[in-house]
Amino acid sequence: MKNWKPILISPEMEIIETMKVIDNSSLQFAVVVDDNNRLLGTVTDGDIRRGILKGRSLDSPIRVVMNEMPVYEKAGQKAYYYKALMKKRQLKQLPIVNHEKQIQYILFSEDIEGALQKENIVILMAGGLGNRLRPLTNDIPKPMLKVGDKPILELIIEDFKKFGFTNFILSVNYKKEIIKDYFQDGAHLGVSIKYIEENKRLGTAGALSLLPEKLDAPFFVMNGDLLTKINYEQLLDFHNETKSVATMCVREYEYQIPYGVIKTESHRLLSIVEKPIHKSFVNAGIYILNQEMLNYVPKEKFYDMPELFEKIMDQQKEVAVFPLREYWLDIGRMDDYEKANVDIKLQLNE
Repeated sequence: MKNWKPILISPEMEIIETMKVIDNSSLQFAVVVDDNNRLLGTVTDGDIRRGILKGRSLDSPIRVVMNEMPVYEKAGQKAYYYKALMKKRQLKQLPIVNHEKQIQYILFSEDIEGALQKENIVILMAGGLGNRLRPLTNDIPKPMLKVGDKPILELIIEDFKKFGFTNFILSVNYKKEIIKDYFQDGAHLGVSIKYIEENKRLGTAGALSLLPEKLDAPFFVMNGDLLTKINYEQLLDFHNETKSVATMCVREYEYQIPYGVIKTESHRLLSIVEKPIHKSFVNAGIYILNQEMLNYVPKEKFYDMPELFEKIMDQQKEVAVFPLREYWLDIGRMDDYEKANVDIKLQLNE
């Protein structure tokens, strides 16, 4: 059984400190208890991200975002009872308490049936021309540019594999033979790779109409020129917890207006704010879609992912955003590529 005691936290622990507890633990979960070890609530990465979206500051106590009504069970039941409950409720962890609601231990799904590789497909869009990175992309597709000693696309695949995702479909077009010759069926990387071949440019979503098989679980779609340290398992959990049909990863973008901004009412001057900084969430190029969302993608037409999300929202479907707080870099320009190579060296030396 896993060592669960380090993830017991006080309700007054700050959100930022709780993030460290969750990130430093392989359990990806924290349990909030009082001074007598009585269960007060639980915290997942998704709970924290929802709090960020609501404007909670990182120095707020964790009690303001925790789940105050977690699923738990009394000690003394047979193992098959807990297993059936966790399977029915799709739980990865289950606090076990005594009659005073004090934590006795925490049961994890791996303790019962072992960790399994995940069935979810990862679709990587690797067909772009990379015009802004010429001349580097004159003879090689952008996703095959090396960061450190590996192509960008290989780094993405390796990161997904760390979280149990091993089934990939690569959408290719420009210089596709280079990508296919390098990755083949993925066996040498310990994964399975299939391909979609675009005969014309189809945008960031249009290639989904070429999928060779019907998908039976939520699937990832990601641009093939991104570097990030996102926890893809947490992203999938968030998507499922919110019962969304589509989830878009977003990141916070800051920009400063280089002038004093004036607020008025009729002819009256109300305030002057010098060079204010504005913050907005912008699209990060990583998505999860439920399989039925493929019905909204037109056949073999240029179609971008924002158009698909607008279509889904027009249909009044539940759409979520997942705020990134991890490292993220879109390698779109030469200075981005240079930064990526500097960053990878720093990460290797950490």
